[in-house]
Amino acid sequence: MGVYIIKRILAIIPIFLLATLLTFGLIHMSPVDPAEAYLTAAHIQPTDEILAQKRQEFGLDQPLYIQYLNSVIKISQADFGTSYVSNKPVWDEVSSRMSATIQLALGSILTAIAVSVPVGFLAGLKKGGGIDHLSRFLSFFGASIPSFWFGYLLIIFFSVKLDLFPVEGIGTWKHLVLPSVTLALPLIALYTRLLRASVIENLDKPYVLFARTRGLQEKLILGKHVLRMAISPMVTGLGMNLGKLMTGTIIVEAVFSWPGFGRYFIEAIFNRDVPVIQCYVLLAAALFIISNLVVDLIQMYIDPRISSKGITER
Repeated sequence: MGVYIIKRILAIIPIFLLATLLTFGLIHMSPVDPAEAYLTAAHIQPTDEILAQKRQEFGLDQPLYIQYLNSVIKISQADFGTSYVSNKPVWDEVSSRMSATIQLALGSILTAIAVSVPVGFLAGLKKGGGIDHLSRFLSFFGASIPSFWFGYLLIIFFSVKLDLFPVEGIGTWKHLVLPSVTLALPLIALYTRLLRASVIENLDKPYVLFARTRGLQEKLILGKHVLRMAISPMVTGLGMNLGKLMTGTIIVEAVFSWPGFGRYFIEAIFNRDVPVIQCYVLLAAALFIISNLVVDLIQMYIDPRISSKGITER
């Protein structure tokens, strides 16, 4: 396992370099001139002289490969430049907003797990029963209802009418409840169906029959063996969605006025704040890469058949 982990960590380096290259290329292919965008955000009338001065200051007058190397060096030092709007280091502004996004992401993931694991597991065990019908309702409801509309429904019922939770902002655990439930709903719909289908599939596997013929207790078979193997597709989905949630859930943050990373990125797009956009894209790539690495390691722990090459031995 140690060799596999080292290989996966080393594989992150070329993938991240490719992400930096693509980001650099897309920014330079954009019709937006960073120097002009900076002057526009600073409310300075761009003239040829000022534009030339800013291009030289930003290093835009150098060859592209020199610009790319300088960009990689700065990124390796967590230096993403200065925001055109606030004139503050981008990383400082991003890190101050990431804590709010992390709270929201973890809250929604934990809510989804707390609901989907027992409902999906019991639905698979009692196929056609009441829990199974409940899981189907949750799946159809969560997959069909738009997140922003569900968020507004929660606000109207729990905030306006019952006055149980705050309408917007951040501060206490009560501020986290409604946006976390809003984000968790589509995840519950997905994970419940995945776990249900996986449980039904694993119940027909030979290892369950062999365990029963050996006289093992049914609770031990279901909890230690069936659930452990059935949860594997759900873990894969969690890894992908965790990276998505960590990079900001823009619509939900807008509905609940949540000061997260997603809203900051949207503001940067409208303001043509190139350093912020570049930081967001690279950070998103890094989070997805790390999330997938963590998921692979968890999968190796869940299923010991996975070899050091990441291939299931059958």
